[in-house]
Amino acid sequence: MKTFAGIDTEYAQYETARTVLIPVPYDGTSTWGKGADKGPEAFLGAAENMELYDIETDSEVYRTGIFLHDAISIDETPDLMRRAVKKCVRKQLENDKFVTLFGGEHTISIGSIQAYAEHFDELTILQIDAHADLRSSYKGEPINHASALHWASQNCNLIQVGIRSMDQSEKEFMNPAKTFFAADVAEADDGWMDEVLALCRGAIYITIDLDGFDPSILPSTGTPEPGGLGWYQVLRLCRKVMDTESVRGFDIVELCPNASNRSSEFLAAKLYYKMLSYQHS
Repeated sequence: MKTFAGIDTEYAQYETARTVLIPVPYDGTSTWGKGADKGPEAFLGAAENMELYDIETDSEVYRTGIFLHDAISIDETPDLMRRAVKKCVRKQLENDKFVTLFGGEHTISIGSIQAYAEHFDELTILQIDAHADLRSSYKGEPINHASALHWASQNCNLIQVGIRSMDQSEKEFMNPAKTFFAADVAEADDGWMDEVLALCRGAIYITIDLDGFDPSILPSTGTPEPGGLGWYQVLRLCRKVMDTESVRGFDIVELCPNASNRSSEFLAAKLYYKMLSYQHS
């Protein structure tokens, strides 16, 4: 039985695990740097080399149980993948699991967000990302990495953090009062994070595109953009939000592993584990 981070099977049983991890190795719509379909495998490999004691929270969160779900590998069409993700996430929510996904490119988030929106009466989506991802369609396809948050912008309380690249057409769907551009928070104190918290309502789902980080610390992603967020900056925001006890799940996407630079996959594994540590400690 393969387990997350090689944890003992005692902590990896579905019936007792608080967290379910769903890998989605999908890379069907990315248009520049390919390889996000290899992200989940690289992430899981890095996690096996990670210390499982978290200094900050003085905890070993794996003891709360992390079940590694079979990967969702449907890739015939973007919509079939979306439907499969939505169905799987809905089942986990019905079983009262804390649901996490690891992509794959950002298109995988659409089905998960839709499952959450159907399950909870009120839903906030907190997006950490370099790109707005708000196009109604891209190259004729509405289920697309460039449209990953369009549905959420129309149906959920969407808050965007770290944005520094977008098409002019996306301004129509962006709420400036709920957008925290990377340039505006780069040198700011953490007061803007309290503004993020004030905008949250209902259940919270976090979606993290790894290109939200500055490429100096995470180069292995499909479309790296200069001027990104820092490691501790993202952790402080995540902990503030997770301290509200309203976060009900999250995904991490857009890792494109590079054999000559393994630091990105290790950062992704560490980020995943830190977020669980904040949630369950």
